[in-house]
Amino acid sequence: MKIAQLGEFGFISRLRRQCPPGPGVRLGIGDDCAALEIPPGELLLTTTDLLLEQVHFRREWTDWHRLGRKSVAVNVSDIAAMGGTPRYLFLALALPADLEVTALDAFIDGFLAAAADYGASLAGGDTCRSPGPLLISVTAEGSVPAGELVGRSGARPGDAIYVSGTLGDSALALRQLLAGEAPEAFLAERHHNPSARTGLGRALAAARLATAMVDLSDGLVADLGHLLTASGVGGRVATASLPLSPAFRAALAAEPALLELALAGGEDYELLFTVPPERAAELPPLAAQLGLALTRVGELTSGPGLVLVDAQRQERTPGRGGFDHFAG
Repeated sequence: MKIAQLGEFGFISRLRRQCPPGPGVRLGIGDDCAALEIPPGELLLTTTDLLLEQVHFRREWTDWHRLGRKSVAVNVSDIAAMGGTPRYLFLALALPADLEVTALDAFIDGFLAAAADYGASLAGGDTCRSPGPLLISVTAEGSVPAGELVGRSGARPGDAIYVSGTLGDSALALRQLLAGEAPEAFLAERHHNPSARTGLGRALAAARLATAMVDLSDGLVADLGHLLTASGVGGRVATASLPLSPAFRAALAAEPALLELALAGGEDYELLFTVPPERAAELPPLAAQLGLALTRVGELTSGPGLVLVDAQRQERTPGRGGFDHFAG
């Protein structure tokens, strides 16, 4: 059955049956607005992202279930970067009329499964017909204790720069897909089904350990650049210290220029955060507790801008790094 046969209100009714109101949802799907609660003494966090067919994804590359999961993760990652707890999601879809309902069901299954993984509830949204590509818009809301909010502007010269996980895997998978190649399973999963580091973000905020934080959606160079600008500091990154997966290292050995994907490829959805050097000893126990690598990649300086330092101690200033929708 096509979505045109099911109809807008048929789809909404179908969706409503799949997701009863979660914790804190006074009114959810079915009313003009959602009525929601957040814990006393906490700040409301709100973020939104678009995923547009042929720009962010292609149907021939990803299955619907993982597309639903990714739609959640890329938004929840922003909540993680502020040290918050995800709570509510709003989903808006512009759907081609010839879309199969089975495909939409698989997407919603993935979306709701990911929402449950992060402890969030689908609380509302919108649907309309698209005359062209599929468009997915997700708004995520979370909360953070007022004294634990982490932004981009609190970093200081001398702070160490850390990143979670590994870098460049998603960008390498995309490069291979664009070349008509099939990425190995690990790389494909990193691209199609990323994990938002909500546990790490919350732990860093609760311990007041991170002075500034940002999620790596547009690439290390671009996102670190945003943090440096907001904090009014400079930075030095040792490229030899970048955490790389075995799959990425194997590709890098054959093509050294791929290092740029780890620096500027984007869609890692790891967290980059800064920590005072005197508190660095607190990170290994946290990494062990979370089962997640936390790697020091550089330090902040008083001078402006970002400098990359290679294994031979040669310095260079990065060019335009990261994904920019309007730069071509």
